[in-house]
Amino acid sequence: MTVLRAVPAAFAFLTRLPVGGPAFTAEDLRWSSAHFPLVGAVLGSVLAGVMLVSARAGPVVSAALAVSAGMLLTGAFHEDGLADTADALGGASDREKLFVILRDSRIGTFGAAALCMALLLRVALLSALAGLAPLALLLTQALARLPPVWMMAILPSVSPEGAKSSAVVRAGAAQVAVASGWIALLFGAAAVTGFLDWRLLVGLLAIAGLTAVACGVRFMRRAGGLTGDFLGATEQVVECTLLLTLALWRGSGVR
Repeated sequence: MTVLRAVPAAFAFLTRLPVGGPAFTAEDLRWSSAHFPLVGAVLGSVLAGVMLVSARAGPVVSAALAVSAGMLLTGAFHEDGLADTADALGGASDREKLFVILRDSRIGTFGAAALCMALLLRVALLSALAGLAPLALLLTQALARLPPVWMMAILPSVSPEGAKSSAVVRAGAAQVAVASGWIALLFGAAAVTGFLDWRLLVGLLAIAGLTAVACGVRFMRRAGGLTGDFLGATEQVVECTLLLTLALWRGSGVR
């Protein structure tokens, strides 16, 4: 029952969707990370629909509307983590100052710059992908939410007690296995149906993994572990690198 209750718990944690249901326990939230890729796939499907419905307005407009819809549905949850992380890593001279900046709700120069560039890059890449953008949204929204689950299981948490993510970050091997299973199901379907070349799909998995490793190394060196903001930043960075990979592949003319 906990695993089943973790599905709406995952939507409640990552989005503003009115999932309803009873109050979630700490165990429900701990298991919710197992379904983060499922939440991403649902969000990606909705954003793909936004792009398809608004396609007549042009690729840039439809891409901007899709990115805006994503922020509306998630409450800019991951974007907030990116901004806070950029401010902390860019503005802190030592570990103590880093956590002071993370706790500050205001956005500084580094955070504003990172947020603006991430939004600009996502809109530009989606518009460049054109007809491939809806499928790209489905795949990248799901896959970008897998590396944080792996990071939670491998790296220590340095989030303060009582933080919103304190129960979620206690993910382990079981949550990683389920989350990875969602991606295997989605990518396997994409390969079998021939929507994308299997080599590209493997490449996307490798890119996501390498990007997460780079982020994890940086977080360990500067903070000694993970916080909720770091995980949100990882999702955003992975999402951008995946979209960039797809855009470069499409531009190369390889099929």
